[in-house]
Amino acid sequence: MSTFRGRRAAARVGAAGLLAFCALAVAGVLALPGAADAAPAPAAATATAGASRLPTPTDTNTAGTSTTDNPDASVTLKIPGTSGAPSQSLMIIVLITLLSVAPALLIMLTSFTRIVIVLSLTRNALGLHTIPPNQVVVGLAMFLSFFVMSPVLSDINTNAVQPLLHGQKTQAQAYDAAVTPLRTFMLKQTRKDELSLFVNAAAAAGNGQKPAKPEDVSLAALIPAFILSELKTAFIIGFVIFIPFLVIDIVVSSSLMSMGMMMLPPVLVSLPFKILLFVMVDGWGLIVRSLLKSFA
Repeated sequence: MSTFRGRRAAARVGAAGLLAFCALAVAGVLALPGAADAAPAPAAATATAGASRLPTPTDTNTAGTSTTDNPDASVTLKIPGTSGAPSQSLMIIVLITLLSVAPALLIMLTSFTRIVIVLSLTRNALGLHTIPPNQVVVGLAMFLSFFVMSPVLSDINTNAVQPLLHGQKTQAQAYDAAVTPLRTFMLKQTRKDELSLFVNAAAAAGNGQKPAKPEDVSLAALIPAFILSELKTAFIIGFVIFIPFLVIDIVVSSSLMSMGMMMLPPVLVSLPFKILLFVMVDGWGLIVRSLLKSFA
């Protein structure tokens, strides 16, 4: 009990000491020199501010003169990147967008589809399902596609990309300039049957009007027609490639049957002959040459 009373007494003494310290601090602030002169300053400042707000004849005349002499005064706000060359941020956004859709553009709008299918069918005709590897086939098809598309890409760079980077064309004008050579390439490689199929489908789904000439066909109808045409052309070339290897398989299997070697797989015996024939006639060179001529 005595301990509790002692703690209460100590708390009271501490509170009294804190109050005394605060009182001394306030008294010290009031006792500083210039504190009494600073008190009426707000009134003086208010009076000065009020006096400054009163319009003078000179100010009124000046304001009236400026309003009368400049009736067409305006404010111009200039935002960087809205005129001339596009801003760096906009170009970064466009670049990221192109990178995201680059695989689809490479496969669907170029010669890549036909080339990669023909190379894959050639590998299957040889009986080598994993040689060359897929990475080699796709890489060869990609660089052959760049070679075939180099005139188109050069036109796009000259007429669309460079003028856009130098601020000579807007985004819409650059898009139209880039689509023109690509449309010409796809129209040249698209068969009439596939193009008519999608043009008629688009006319039936739309207002029933057909384009007057092939150059007026929309990209929505031209791109799928081009892809179907590429698939058809690639399978025709692949069929021609399969014929000599099929003849070798038939000859080898007939020879093995006539010799009574029915337990020996004909594929195992015909594979060296097919590889030998393919190397002797420079098969890869013939196929690449035929592919390049098919795009001429």
